[in-house]
Order: sequence, then C-alpha cells, then structure tokens
Amino acid sequence: MKILLLNPNTTPAVTALLHAAGEKVISPGTELVPATAARGVPYIATRAEAQIGGAIALEMLAEAHAGFDAAVIAAFGDPGLLGARELFDIPIVGMAEAAMLTACMLGRRFAIVTFARALAPWYQECVSMHGLDARCAGVRSLDGAFQSISDVQAEKEDLLVRLANSAVEQDEADVVILSGAPLAGLAGKVGDRIPVPVVDPVAAAVRQAETLATLKPRKPVAGTFRRPDPKPTIGLPDALAAIIEHRPRPGAKPGKKGGS
Repeated sequence: MKILLLNPNTTPAVTALLHAAGEKVISPGTELVPATAARGVPYIATRAEAQIGGAIALEMLAEAHAGFDAAVIAAFGDPGLLGARELFDIPIVGMAEAAMLTACMLGRRFAIVTFARALAPWYQECVSMHGLDARCAGVRSLDGAFQSISDVQAEKEDLLVRLANSAVEQDEADVVILSGAPLAGLAGKVGDRIPVPVVDPVAAAVRQAETLATLKPRKPVAGTFRRPDPKPTIGLPDALAAIIEHRPRPGAKPGKKGGS
C-alpha cells in the first residue's frame, strides 16, 4: 500500500514532523510518501490562507496522486478536502476530520487545543463543516508569539499541556486533540500528563487512510461527490486542468487509480 502525505504549506521541517508521526503508526508494508507545497505560506493559519492552501492541495494531488492508494491532506483545517473528494478516485483523508471522528469514538465531547489564536476561528468553522458542533467542547488556543513554526511544540509544550488540562476541567472534554501540523507527534510525548485520551491528528489520518484503502470504496457515480462533468479551463497547471477537463496528460504515466 502507498499513501501520499501532502503538506499544503511550504515548511519542509513541518512535513518531517508529520512524516515521523505517521511512520510510527503505519502498518508494515505500507509506504508513506511525504510532499511539501512548493509555494504558498509557511503555515496555514487564516481563512484566506486556507483557501490558498486548498487550491495548492488540489494542484499537488493532481500532479502526484497516480499510483497511490490514498492521500492525506496534512493541515488541520482540511483545506481543499471536499473538492479533492469530488475530483479524485482514491480516498482522500483530512487530518482534522480524522482526528475528530477518532475522538468521537473515544468520548462524548472533544476539545481542540492549538498553539496560535489566529487558528481558532478557522478550526471552529472546520468543526461545523464536518457537522460535529454538538460533539465539540470548544477550541482553546495559546496567546502570544512563537519563535519558530517547526519548533513551536517544544517551545510551547508546557503551556499546551496546561491548556489541555483546562479544557478537561472547565469544558468537560472527554478527549483532547492537539491540533495543527506543527504539533504532529506531540500527543505521544505528553499524553500521560493529560487525564483523558489525546489524539494525534496525523496518526489518526494515516490509519484512516489505510483503512479506506483496504476497504476499496467505489467512486460515487451519483450524489454530491460524483466527479463533476468536464469543463474547459484557462491558466491552470496542466495536471489539474487535465483532471477538470477529463483529458489524459501527454506523457503522464497511468496509475492504479486516479481522476485522470
């Protein structure tokens, strides 16, 4: 099995954190292949950046999806996720959705804990997008700046643990999700300091991608996630244009599955 781990921001060190956390839970024989966006922002933190990251995620998937059994969009707010499910035949897993659905199987209500205030409104809207408002005890975020996006989990570890414990005590959260791609792997390090289950989003997403690839769901030919009808494009990257226009790319190697 081969899974694409797609980071739609431009920080290779964050991709390395995501890949390391995913490698710890992947099944023997599964290959987890990381990819980092070549353009965009160092980390996605706002609605506008999420729109940009979503478009970049679609471009990256169009270019790289052939030959993969599933893909993970490894940004917590799931930029581009629903559009990707329209366009591509392989299962596409969002890190936020996978984390929240995992949390729902561990407790009644989950709390999302993250490292920057700017992320909170987008994350709350992501909860609503997935229809999980009633299961969410709240989104808590740290105030203040941080020195480096790739080192933020080490810099803010104690504060994040304290914030998670506040969510348990004050918001009555049954599960905590440590959210944001730069926090990948932190759940395993601090889980014994928080008195409820702690979910690592990339670990949940990678395991869910494996499950869906094993189940081999068919691409819907009806309903809202069927592949859209072909449409002409102007100025898009050729790989994405080929997907939208329903045409083969010259010189492209055929994959096991895909939208092209």
